[in-house]
Amino acid sequence: MEINDLVNLIANVGFPVATSAYLLIRLEKQIIGLTTSINKLNIIISTKLGVVIDTSDDNKVA
Repeated sequence: MEINDLVNLIANVGFPVATSAYLLIRLEKQIIGLTTSINKLNIIISTKLGVVIDTSDDNKVA
């Protein structure tokens, strides 16, 4: 493999991988915040309706 092939491989594959990883890391905080908000809203609505819900965190995002 020549140096040009290696540079071409990094340019074609490395940038998309780095961009995807960066976006996933940046969006992780927002996804966790949205999950928390949805769980709180679920508790509030079920309390208002008088419905018993399971509040266990089996599907909790780490």
